[in-house]
Amino acid sequence: MNAIDKQYILEPNRRFSQLITGLILIILFGWSMSAIQFDQLATNGLTIAKNILLGLVQPDVELLFNFTNGVPYLLIETMAIAFLGTIVGAFLAIPLAFLSASNIVPKPVAFIVRLGLIFIRTIPAIVYGLMFIRVTGQGPFAGVLTMSLTSIGMLAKLYVDVIEDLDTSILESMESLGCTVMEKIRYGILPQLSALFLSIIIYRFDMNLRDAAVLGLVGAGGIGAPLIFAMNSYRWSEVGSILIGLVVLILIVEYISNKIRTKLVKG
Repeated sequence: MNAIDKQYILEPNRRFSQLITGLILIILFGWSMSAIQFDQLATNGLTIAKNILLGLVQPDVELLFNFTNGVPYLLIETMAIAFLGTIVGAFLAIPLAFLSASNIVPKPVAFIVRLGLIFIRTIPAIVYGLMFIRVTGQGPFAGVLTMSLTSIGMLAKLYVDVIEDLDTSILESMESLGCTVMEKIRYGILPQLSALFLSIIIYRFDMNLRDAAVLGLVGAGGIGAPLIFAMNSYRWSEVGSILIGLVVLILIVEYISNKIRTKLVKG
Protein backbone atom coordinates (compact mmCIF):
# COMPACT_ATOMS: atom_id res chain seq x y z
CA MET A 1 0.00 0.00 0.00
CA ASN A 2 1.55 3.27 -1.08
CA ALA A 3 1.41 6.63 0.73
CA ILE A 4 -1.53 7.93 -1.33
CA ASP A 5 -3.71 4.93 -0.43
CA LYS A 6 -2.86 5.37 3.24
CA GLN A 7 -3.83 9.04 3.03
CA TYR A 8 -7.26 8.17 1.58
CA ILE A 9 -7.82 5.63 4.35
CA LEU A 10 -6.83 8.06 7.10
CA GLU A 11 -8.88 10.99 5.75
CA PRO A 12 -12.44 11.09 7.10
CA ASN A 13 -15.28 10.46 4.67
CA ARG A 14 -17.01 13.84 4.34
CA ARG A 15 -19.71 12.72 1.91
CA PHE A 16 -22.08 11.63 4.67
CA SER A 17 -21.70 14.89 6.62
CA GLN A 18 -22.13 16.93 3.42
CA LEU A 19 -25.26 14.95 2.56
CA ILE A 20 -26.74 15.56 6.03
CA THR A 21 -25.87 19.28 5.85
CA GLY A 22 -27.50 19.61 2.42
CA LEU A 23 -30.60 17.77 3.62
CA ILE A 24 -30.91 20.06 6.65
CA LEU A 25 -30.58 23.15 4.44
CA ILE A 26 -33.29 21.86 2.09
CA ILE A 27 -35.63 21.17 5.02
CA LEU A 28 -35.00 24.62 6.49
CA PHE A 29 -35.58 26.26 3.10
CA GLY A 30 -38.86 24.40 2.61
CA TRP A 31 -39.99 25.27 6.12
CA SER A 32 -39.15 28.95 5.55
CA MET A 33 -41.06 28.99 2.25
CA SER A 34 -44.16 27.78 4.09
CA ALA A 35 -44.33 31.18 5.80
CA ILE A 36 -45.03 32.88 2.44
CA GLN A 37 -48.76 33.03 1.81
CA PHE A 38 -49.37 33.93 -1.82
CA ASP A 39 -53.14 33.68 -1.40
CA GLN A 40 -53.04 36.71 0.92
CA LEU A 41 -51.57 39.01 -1.71
CA ALA A 42 -53.81 41.94 -2.57
CA THR A 43 -55.69 41.54 -5.81
CA ASN A 44 -54.57 45.01 -6.89
CA GLY A 45 -50.94 44.45 -5.87
CA LEU A 46 -49.62 44.57 -9.42
CA THR A 47 -51.55 47.77 -10.05
CA ILE A 48 -50.03 49.40 -6.97
CA ALA A 49 -46.54 48.27 -8.00
CA LYS A 50 -47.15 49.75 -11.46
CA ASN A 51 -48.29 53.05 -9.92
CA ILE A 52 -45.16 53.22 -7.74
CA LEU A 53 -42.95 52.74 -10.79
CA LEU A 54 -44.94 55.39 -12.66
CA GLY A 55 -44.43 57.72 -9.70
CA LEU A 56 -40.67 57.25 -10.00
CA VAL A 57 -40.80 58.00 -13.72
CA GLN A 58 -43.25 60.91 -13.34
CA PRO A 59 -42.41 62.51 -9.96
CA ASP A 60 -43.95 65.64 -8.54
CA VAL A 61 -41.33 68.13 -9.73
CA GLU A 62 -42.65 70.99 -7.58
CA LEU A 63 -42.36 68.89 -4.43
CA LEU A 64 -38.95 67.57 -5.47
CA PHE A 65 -37.42 71.06 -5.83
CA ASN A 66 -39.38 72.95 -3.17
CA PHE A 67 -36.72 74.05 -0.66
CA THR A 68 -39.24 75.53 1.78
CA ASN A 69 -41.27 72.48 2.80
CA GLY A 70 -40.57 69.97 0.04
CA VAL A 71 -38.21 67.04 -0.40
CA PRO A 72 -34.94 69.00 0.13
CA TYR A 73 -36.17 70.33 3.49
CA LEU A 74 -37.28 66.85 4.59
CA LEU A 75 -33.94 65.37 3.54
CA ILE A 76 -32.02 68.00 5.50
CA GLU A 77 -34.16 67.26 8.56
CA THR A 78 -33.52 63.53 8.16
CA MET A 79 -29.78 64.10 7.79
CA ALA A 80 -29.75 66.38 10.85
CA ILE A 81 -31.48 63.71 12.94
CA ALA A 82 -28.96 61.08 11.83
CA PHE A 83 -25.97 63.39 12.34
CA LEU A 84 -26.93 64.62 15.81
CA GLY A 85 -27.88 61.13 16.94
CA THR A 86 -24.56 59.77 15.69
CA ILE A 87 -22.51 62.46 17.45
CA VAL A 88 -24.31 62.02 20.79
CA GLY A 89 -24.06 58.22 20.58
CA ALA A 90 -20.38 58.40 19.58
CA PHE A 91 -19.42 60.44 22.65
CA LEU A 92 -21.49 58.33 25.05
CA ALA A 93 -20.04 55.11 23.62
CA ILE A 94 -16.42 56.07 24.36
CA PRO A 95 -16.46 55.57 28.18
CA LEU A 96 -18.59 52.44 27.81
CA ALA A 97 -16.10 51.06 25.30
CA PHE A 98 -13.17 51.57 27.67
CA LEU A 99 -15.17 49.98 30.51
CA SER A 100 -15.86 46.92 28.37
CA ALA A 101 -12.28 46.48 27.13
CA SER A 102 -10.70 43.58 29.00
CA ASN A 103 -7.18 44.98 28.52
CA ILE A 104 -8.15 48.24 30.26
CA VAL A 105 -10.43 47.19 33.14
CA PRO A 106 -10.83 43.94 35.13
CA LYS A 107 -12.58 41.18 33.22
CA PRO A 108 -15.68 41.03 35.51
CA VAL A 109 -16.31 44.73 34.92
CA ALA A 110 -15.82 44.33 31.18
CA PHE A 111 -18.20 41.36 31.15
CA ILE A 112 -20.99 43.27 32.94
CA VAL A 113 -20.68 46.32 30.68
CA ARG A 114 -20.67 44.12 27.57
CA LEU A 115 -23.89 42.45 28.72
CA GLY A 116 -25.50 45.88 28.97
CA LEU A 117 -24.31 46.78 25.46
CA ILE A 118 -25.67 43.50 24.10
CA PHE A 119 -29.05 44.31 25.65
CA ILE A 120 -29.02 47.75 23.98
CA ARG A 121 -28.20 46.23 20.58
CA THR A 122 -30.87 43.56 20.92
CA ILE A 123 -33.84 45.96 20.71
CA PRO A 124 -34.57 47.23 17.15
CA ALA A 125 -34.40 50.93 16.40
CA ILE A 126 -38.08 51.14 15.49
CA VAL A 127 -39.03 49.81 18.95
CA TYR A 128 -36.90 52.51 20.59
CA GLY A 129 -38.60 55.03 18.32
CA LEU A 130 -42.06 53.95 19.44
CA MET A 131 -40.95 54.14 23.09
CA PHE A 132 -39.48 57.64 22.79
CA ILE A 133 -42.51 58.90 20.89
CA ARG A 134 -44.62 58.01 23.95
CA VAL A 135 -42.23 60.04 26.13
CA THR A 136 -41.40 63.09 24.00
CA GLY A 137 -44.22 63.05 21.46
CA GLN A 138 -43.86 62.84 17.70
CA GLY A 139 -41.11 64.84 16.06
CA PRO A 140 -37.37 64.98 15.35
CA PHE A 141 -36.41 64.91 19.04
CA ALA A 142 -37.68 61.36 19.39
CA GLY A 143 -35.66 60.43 16.30
CA VAL A 144 -32.48 61.95 17.74
CA LEU A 145 -32.89 60.07 21.02
CA THR A 146 -33.49 56.82 19.13
CA MET A 147 -30.45 57.31 16.91
CA SER A 148 -28.30 58.12 19.93
CA LEU A 149 -29.31 55.03 21.87
CA THR A 150 -29.02 52.63 18.97
CA SER A 151 -25.64 54.09 18.02
CA ILE A 152 -24.20 53.52 21.50
CA GLY A 153 -24.49 49.73 21.31
CA MET A 154 -22.84 49.28 17.92
CA LEU A 155 -20.21 52.03 18.28
CA ALA A 156 -19.10 50.79 21.69
CA LYS A 157 -18.68 47.27 20.30
CA LEU A 158 -16.56 48.50 17.38
CA TYR A 159 -14.59 50.81 19.69
CA VAL A 160 -13.74 47.83 21.90
CA ASP A 161 -12.26 45.91 18.97
CA VAL A 162 -9.96 48.85 18.29
CA ILE A 163 -9.05 49.40 21.96
CA GLU A 164 -8.15 45.76 22.50
CA ASP A 165 -5.73 45.94 19.56
CA LEU A 166 -4.02 48.94 21.18
CA ASP A 167 -0.21 48.83 21.19
CA THR A 168 0.53 48.92 24.94
CA SER A 169 4.32 48.97 24.45
CA ILE A 170 4.09 52.69 23.70
CA LEU A 171 2.33 53.29 27.02
CA GLU A 172 4.93 51.25 28.88
CA SER A 173 7.70 53.31 27.30
CA MET A 174 5.96 56.54 28.23
CA GLU A 175 5.47 55.32 31.79
CA SER A 176 9.17 54.56 32.07
CA LEU A 177 9.86 58.15 31.00
CA GLY A 178 7.67 59.44 33.83
CA CYS A 179 4.72 60.65 31.71
CA THR A 180 1.47 61.45 33.48
CA VAL A 181 -1.85 59.74 32.76
CA MET A 182 -3.07 62.68 30.69
CA GLU A 183 0.14 62.69 28.69
CA LYS A 184 -0.20 58.97 27.99
CA ILE A 185 -3.78 59.50 26.83
CA ARG A 186 -2.86 62.55 24.76
CA TYR A 187 0.27 61.20 23.07
CA GLY A 188 -0.04 57.42 23.44
CA ILE A 189 -3.69 56.46 23.11
CA LEU A 190 -5.45 59.16 21.09
CA PRO A 191 -3.06 59.06 18.09
CA GLN A 192 -3.70 55.31 17.78
CA LEU A 193 -7.48 55.51 18.15
CA SER A 194 -8.62 58.83 16.66
CA ALA A 195 -8.49 57.88 12.96
CA LEU A 196 -10.17 54.49 13.50
CA PHE A 197 -12.80 55.99 15.80
CA LEU A 198 -13.66 58.63 13.19
CA SER A 199 -13.91 55.95 10.52
CA ILE A 200 -16.32 53.97 12.70
CA ILE A 201 -18.42 57.08 13.43
CA ILE A 202 -18.73 57.90 9.72
CA TYR A 203 -19.78 54.32 9.01
CA ARG A 204 -22.44 54.53 11.72
CA PHE A 205 -23.72 57.85 10.36
CA ASP A 206 -24.19 56.17 6.99
CA MET A 207 -26.36 53.53 8.68
CA ASN A 208 -28.24 56.05 10.81
CA LEU A 209 -29.25 58.00 7.73
CA ARG A 210 -31.19 54.97 6.48
CA ASP A 211 -32.62 54.26 9.93
CA ALA A 212 -33.73 57.88 10.31
CA ALA A 213 -35.78 57.58 7.12
CA VAL A 214 -37.45 54.44 8.50
CA LEU A 215 -38.11 56.02 11.90
CA GLY A 216 -40.13 58.72 10.16
CA LEU A 217 -42.70 56.02 9.38
CA VAL A 218 -43.61 55.87 13.09
CA GLY A 219 -43.60 59.66 13.52
CA ALA A 220 -40.02 60.23 14.72
CA GLY A 221 -39.37 63.07 12.27
CA GLY A 222 -37.67 63.08 8.91
CA ILE A 223 -38.83 62.07 5.47
CA GLY A 224 -40.49 58.78 6.46
CA ALA A 225 -43.77 60.30 7.68
CA PRO A 226 -44.56 62.22 4.43
CA LEU A 227 -43.64 59.06 2.52
CA ILE A 228 -46.14 56.84 4.37
CA PHE A 229 -48.82 59.56 4.19
CA ALA A 230 -48.37 59.87 0.43
CA MET A 231 -48.54 56.09 -0.01
CA ASN A 232 -51.68 55.79 2.12
CA SER A 233 -53.30 58.55 0.04
CA TYR A 234 -52.21 56.91 -3.26
CA ARG A 235 -50.31 60.05 -4.29
CA TRP A 236 -47.74 58.13 -6.29
CA SER A 237 -46.08 61.14 -7.90
CA GLU A 238 -45.24 62.45 -4.41
CA VAL A 239 -43.98 58.98 -3.43
CA GLY A 240 -41.73 59.00 -6.49
CA SER A 241 -40.35 62.45 -5.60
CA ILE A 242 -39.56 61.41 -2.02
CA LEU A 243 -37.93 58.14 -3.09
CA ILE A 244 -35.81 59.86 -5.73
CA GLY A 245 -34.61 62.44 -3.21
CA LEU A 246 -33.86 59.77 -0.62
CA VAL A 247 -31.90 57.61 -3.06
CA VAL A 248 -29.86 60.59 -4.29
CA LEU A 249 -29.05 61.69 -0.73
CA ILE A 250 -27.95 58.20 0.36
CA LEU A 251 -25.78 57.76 -2.72
CA ILE A 252 -24.06 61.12 -2.18
CA VAL A 253 -23.50 60.53 1.55
CA GLU A 254 -22.22 57.00 0.95
CA TYR A 255 -19.78 58.18 -1.72
CA ILE A 256 -18.40 60.96 0.48
CA SER A 257 -18.24 58.78 3.61
CA ASN A 258 -16.38 56.01 1.76
CA LYS A 259 -13.82 58.53 0.51
CA ILE A 260 -13.30 59.95 4.00
CA ARG A 261 -13.11 56.51 5.67
CA THR A 262 -10.55 55.31 3.12
CA LYS A 263 -8.47 58.44 3.70
CA LEU A 264 -8.60 57.98 7.49
CA VAL A 265 -7.71 54.30 7.45
CA LYS A 266 -4.93 54.49 4.86
CA GLY A 267 -3.66 57.86 6.04
